[in-house]
Amino acid sequence: MTTSTSTSTSTSTSTSTSTSASARPLRIAYALLDPGIGVFGTKGASVHVQEVVRALRADGHHVTVFCTRTDEHVPADLADLEVRRHRLPKGKGAEREQAVARAAADIAHEIAAGGYDLVYERYSLFSDVAARLTGSIPSILEVNAPLIAEQREHRSLVDEPAAIAATRAQLRGATLVSCVSRAVADWTLTEGADPSHVVVTPNGVNTTRITPRPEEGDGSGPVTVGFVGTLKPWHGTDVLLRALARTHGDLRLDVCGTGPQQPALEELALELGIAEKVTFRGAVAPEQVPAVLHGMDIATAPYPPGEHYFSPLKVYEYLAAGLPVVASAIGTIPAVLRDGELGVLVAPGDVDALADALDELVADPAHRARLSRAARESAVAEHGWRIRCRELLDRVLGPSVAPAGAHGAPVTARPTDAVVPAGAPVEAGA
Repeated sequence: MTTSTSTSTSTSTSTSTSTSASARPLRIAYALLDPGIGVFGTKGASVHVQEVVRALRADGHHVTVFCTRTDEHVPADLADLEVRRHRLPKGKGAEREQAVARAAADIAHEIAAGGYDLVYERYSLFSDVAARLTGSIPSILEVNAPLIAEQREHRSLVDEPAAIAATRAQLRGATLVSCVSRAVADWTLTEGADPSHVVVTPNGVNTTRITPRPEEGDGSGPVTVGFVGTLKPWHGTDVLLRALARTHGDLRLDVCGTGPQQPALEELALELGIAEKVTFRGAVAPEQVPAVLHGMDIATAPYPPGEHYFSPLKVYEYLAAGLPVVASAIGTIPAVLRDGELGVLVAPGDVDALADALDELVADPAHRARLSRAARESAVAEHGWRIRCRELLDRVLGPSVAPAGAHGAPVTARPTDAVVPAGAPVEAGA
């Protein structure tokens, strides 16, 4: 069953500001079949979806979202977004997996009949929308993680052969496979993606929505250390709490987000004797995140050791907010922070190193100010979502579809990842 929540075809942000005579708006079908991600949810994956849609609409393209879950918190600027929800029947395990596969077939049929110019799909288990449209509509398949392994390890996967078959069909059928990190790109190659179709496109940030706080204040009072993200073990929030307990300065910790680990973390704060210094906000709506960031003096990404194939949204948001960042030197983070030019890197899981880094930044406001300026400049120049989306559309359809900047300024794609430039093809075995 399909439920359309809006039938509007024009938006306040969809008016093209292009100055290029060759630019043309596209009709883009955005497919999101993961029933764990609501288009209008609050977690990082939902924010990711919303920002890609915003970036495409801001450049004049008309976007229709085909999904299996919406959630209820619709941002004001997306209230007129055309969303066609395919409701899944209740059920778990194999029933759920088969329902997603059936929805994929229905959605692909609807897209094929709808006269769209492009399908942009966020990779979801058991979906083969992009593969079904091979040869009829150009497609971008966005891959954020090796979902089969994640599902097997952290949730349940009943019909793994079917998941593998759909994944391989998607990877082989998509016009372009856009991966958030080199590690994810390597995984797609092992699953059969054509190396000439695979690119690395890190996550980005909306630098209009997330801005630096207006004033720095008078420097008096405690320094607020911040963390934004889901409270799950692989984010290392427990490491941050332990580090805070070993700091010597006047620090407070603001934790924005929730998750299954929250009760244990609250208990840990009590055990460490720092409960009065820690605020657990819980989940907040994405539009509230900029104000939360404005209340921070230092931001953290304290990932523990282990496999790290993410492209952390939080780090890009910290940069856009002009926050000095202390982060683990793991995965893509050293490249994003330019090996320490834009933030302080510490060994993953090293509690003492994290505590020392926080104390040193607290004691050195001038260093914090330098990092703050450099962070914001980098976010604006290199990591905007519109830059990311234009690079992808250029690759699939050519530069004529990428309108000029919001204010009529021409857009120049810039390298965004020191490991593999965004939009750069990945070579097999490299």
